[in-house]
Amino acid sequence: MSKLPKEHQFIDLSDYGRPVAKFIANSLKSSSFTPIHVTIAFIISGFIAIYCIIIEYYWLAAFFLIFKSILDAADGELARVKQKPSYTGRYLDSVADIILNALFISAIWYITNSSIWICILAFFGLQLQGTLYNYYYVILRNRFNGDTTSRVFEDKTPIALEGEKQQHVTLLFRLYKLLYGVFDHVIYTLDSNADEGLILPNWLMTCISTFGLGFQLLIISTLLVIGLKSVIIPFFIFYTLMIFIFIGIRKIFY
Repeated sequence: MSKLPKEHQFIDLSDYGRPVAKFIANSLKSSSFTPIHVTIAFIISGFIAIYCIIIEYYWLAAFFLIFKSILDAADGELARVKQKPSYTGRYLDSVADIILNALFISAIWYITNSSIWICILAFFGLQLQGTLYNYYYVILRNRFNGDTTSRVFEDKTPIALEGEKQQHVTLLFRLYKLLYGVFDHVIYTLDSNADEGLILPNWLMTCISTFGLGFQLLIISTLLVIGLKSVIIPFFIFYTLMIFIFIGIRKIFY
């Protein structure tokens, strides 16, 4: 099930794992496995990838990074095929992602002996990129009656949906705000009226999808296996400059 009507579907370069994710979700549709179980599986895959990076088994690290990306899509797909959306799953997914991202960058810092401040800058850039992509994508989905668990503005604790506990939603939402608040604030400050503009064209959304976590993990995996581990951190720092280009295009033309 696509999140957008056909005429507004774009080539999402960060979503290459979607076909496999759909297969996994459909395979688990009638099982007792829940989207939360799949989220836990991608967390485990992420930790295995981190361990492989540290011990310099880069092909295995790449495999588990890509597998993590696939499972990251599969939990949402499973929620859709089972028709069980939840804020618990939505925020757990996001909290797990940002913690794993910090650990991925930390592992790369460890094997490259980079400056800790440069690594922090790379992590900040990595998160800002993903935040801009999610910001524009959620605006687009909301215009076409997308899933109700994704909101343009995460400004208040949502009411738990059927089958989940309010205390879990509240806790995870607070964690989400703590971890993502600064990135959301920066992107909103840079483009506060994006939701009032025209619908972004498919080609621009495809370009912005290079900021998606799936594509970021693909870049990390590729640079690891071709022996360019020292390029990973500088790449994400310099690629962050594209944020201003994409926002500039949006403001001028859309």
